Amino acid sequence: MEEKNMTLSFEYIKTNGIQLHCALDGPKDGDPVILLHGFPEAWFGWENQIGPLVQSGFRVIVPDQRGYNLSDKPAGVDQYMMPVLVDDILGLADTLGYDRFYLAGHDFGAMVSWSLALRAPERLRRMAIANVPHPAIFRSYLKTHSAQMLKSWYAMFFQLPGLPERFVKAANWRFMTGAMPDYWGDDQYARYREAWDQPGAITAMINWYRATFSRSGRPRKSDAIQPPTLIIWGKKDPHLSYQMAPLSLEHCQDGELVLFEDATHWVQHDKAPEVSQLLIDHFQKD
Repeated sequence: MEEKNMTLSFEYIKTNGIQLHCALDGPKDGDPVILLHGFPEAWFGWENQIGPLVQSGFRVIVPDQRGYNLSDKPAGVDQYMMPVLVDDILGLADTLGYDRFYLAGHDFGAMVSWSLALRAPERLRRMAIANVPHPAIFRSYLKTHSAQMLKSWYAMFFQLPGLPERFVKAANWRFMTGAMPDYWGDDQYARYREAWDQPGAITAMINWYRATFSRSGRPRKSDAIQPPTLIIWGKKDPHLSYQMAPLSLEHCQDGELVLFEDATHWVQHDKAPEVSQLLIDHFQKD
């Protein structure tokens, strides 16, 4: 929130034919860090990390990703294919004049980060991933582990037309709020509901899931991640098995894994100070 960080500013930045609403903070000549949120969050999914990164001298850019909160929400599942989402972030960096940058992603933001690292490794100085496996690992693990298939039931459900939107909106967004950290207060939930209530937002957000079933841009299992990569994982994630974390590490040419025994899928909230320090330490290794 602005009251927590009075230097935070907001801009609409053109990229890849759309405008992304972005939160920006830190010295303009600081090394750039782009933070990517996942479902069902917005830029403020990373708000606990912005201040510490800024205090360490980084320039921090946190977009509402395509379809979320105050960013543009183009119609059609094809507008949310992974190559398009990667183009958004590369274009964002181009618009801001960054040839190379640090990148961190959580949930779907991590999926975009993995994919960007595979396509344009030369653009990344270092990368951090929170609670999402390498895409090749997730596909193979899903095929061989029925427990993970059950954990991912909602991703299959979201393939249906229309019904998922009605389901997640029911009872004042009970499905959505029930998936978020249970220690939040009413103000925090209210801010998320406001983002979900933006016109066209919920269909756009669910279209990210619908687009994942396209084969467009899928990496080969042999593809290795070249940029130095930190994987952070809360072992109590009810959606994604932590066993995929070390398997993902094997795809990193220069990787590090940090597991939190008592953190959930929302590790950047559950362990905010620890995650902030991990990011700072990782990005300062250059």
